[in-house]
Amino acid sequence: MTHTITVIRGDGIGPEIMDATLLVLEAMNLGLVYEEADAGLVALEKHGELLPQATIDSIGKNRVALKSPLTTPVGGGFSSINVELRRRFDLYANVRPATSFPNTRSRFAEGVDLITVRENTEGAYSAEGQETAADGSSATSITRTTRKGSERIVRYAFELARRTGRKKVTVVHKANILKSTSGLFLNVAREVAAQYPDIECNEMIVDNTCMQLVMRPEQFDVIVTTNLFGDIISDLCAGLVGGLGLAPGANIGADAAIFEAVHGSAPDIAGKGIANPCALLLGAAQMLDHLGMPDKATRLREAIVATLAARDSLTPDLGGEGNTMAFAKAIASRAA
Repeated sequence: MTHTITVIRGDGIGPEIMDATLLVLEAMNLGLVYEEADAGLVALEKHGELLPQATIDSIGKNRVALKSPLTTPVGGGFSSINVELRRRFDLYANVRPATSFPNTRSRFAEGVDLITVRENTEGAYSAEGQETAADGSSATSITRTTRKGSERIVRYAFELARRTGRKKVTVVHKANILKSTSGLFLNVAREVAAQYPDIECNEMIVDNTCMQLVMRPEQFDVIVTTNLFGDIISDLCAGLVGGLGLAPGANIGADAAIFEAVHGSAPDIAGKGIANPCALLLGAAQMLDHLGMPDKATRLREAIVATLAARDSLTPDLGGEGNTMAFAKAIASRAA
């Protein structure tokens, strides 16, 4: 079956890591068809808007997109193009794996293999009721948590654990203090967890979670939490395994999914050909899982691991002297 993928090359190093990623995917002979669309600064320059309707239409039609980092200008418009895409397509589940890799600048060269499942559409990032007093003396923002949003993200986490053979889901909250919003999330999580007796469930307050992740990350399997906590925790987890250059992300909804590198557009190194494409490649592996090609996704991940282990053409951030395309070719040769 042929799948058409909306490809967003993005800003800064985005086009370079997308070229590298598509080179590897083409070497794997997956039968994918790519439809290019613009977003971010390049879209603003070409079309006069950060997120053109043509891009929205392409994602809606194809239902799957692979996206490089985007830059949201300071000032008017969206608070974040990424947040706007999640809102437009109701991409309620943000899925961020963190896995130990060989030959990385990490405190945990082995033992970390966890997934953070973050609610992606509610909470502190919904931008409801944001208001600043006229004299600048105070500011207010509404944080809204719903039963529907809590139930579907917790159920997604348990279904993910069951589907991938994982044994435990940790529900992360702050219900001891935020008794209304975080309390609702925790209560709903308990109700959902009771429907999955085959999956161990434990609860952990968010500050303790951060401490435990730094001390003993191997105790975690799947973490599920709310929007703001998930944003912080998933970046912490990336730091455990070598940084955002090895951190992919999937944004999943009922009708569409967007896969991405979660790092920024790094304009300071754009055009130098030294960007690490691993995060976007790992996002592409998540995409292959989503498209029903888990064997191909595994092959891609194994090729990345083998290339890191061999220190073959590694980019400077990984301690090597290679460039983006040489690194990609080394991975492609193992994934083909």
